[in-house]
Amino acid sequence: MLEVVVKTENRERHVRVSAEELEGLVRRIGGDGDRFLVIQRIPDLPDVFAQVWHEAGGDYTLEHRDGVADRHFQAMAGGPEVVIAALTGWARQETGWEGGLAWSLLDMGPVPEVPPLDLDEDERAELEKRVREVLVGGYASRAELAELAEEYLATEDRRPVSREQAQALSDRMWLERVAEQATWQGETDPERLTRAFTTLQEAGITARENFTCCRGCGQSEIGGEGGPDARGFVYFHTQCTESAAAGRGLMLLYGGFDGSSETTAVIGHEVVAALEAVGLHAEWDHDPGRAITVTPLDWRRRLIG
Repeated sequence: MLEVVVKTENRERHVRVSAEELEGLVRRIGGDGDRFLVIQRIPDLPDVFAQVWHEAGGDYTLEHRDGVADRHFQAMAGGPEVVIAALTGWARQETGWEGGLAWSLLDMGPVPEVPPLDLDEDERAELEKRVREVLVGGYASRAELAELAEEYLATEDRRPVSREQAQALSDRMWLERVAEQATWQGETDPERLTRAFTTLQEAGITARENFTCCRGCGQSEIGGEGGPDARGFVYFHTQCTESAAAGRGLMLLYGGFDGSSETTAVIGHEVVAALEAVGLHAEWDHDPGRAITVTPLDWRRRLIG
């Protein structure tokens, strides 16, 4: 798998695609509402991306940016083959991937200076604390983190953080977390959790991570997530994520789609077995009316973006 996220004009988001899947996406674009791809690395890095635009019957416009405005390049291609080769090489970070295309530097104009935040010490600390909580949770994208930073202190009469200031703040904290996670070795507990959820999904149990904002929303929406053959569900919502990130363990909510306590108990046992199979400890008293808690849990979820 390629360590990239591919986003499409029609709002699809493909995480860790294979080279063959990337080829298929490039060959697909060209129709109305499906004319471009934007590719970011995992983890996402500010101003590092590649993208391609194509309308049926025309050439392909390929761009890549390497962190700063004066490293933003464009090239044209007559067919998809050279585009596929270039984007695959970019995704793999191969030396010389850009060869075979005539790249030109795009003049993106001067980069506007972002003024420093005009916040007192308490407000700044409160803002950074909240951004860090969501960042450590590991599910937010850079764009979502910047939106949080912009809106968190806003009131009807005051917006102390501009969009540009929010982006600068969240990107700084994002890169600090990227540097921190570069020191992590091996599989982390959240990655084990994802493996367990994948196993459950394949066994007919709808499994969702960081799903909705709260239990009420989760219970009302989880039914719409399951396929026709789904027997039951397991999920945790964003408040559960924040609790896990704070070191208080992770609460899992589960049940059977037929609403019976018997099916719910069966689903509970399968969830516990899947967790234990990946090396996670689950606390549950076998009561179908009580949640499952994963603890102890070292919450180090690697960022995607």
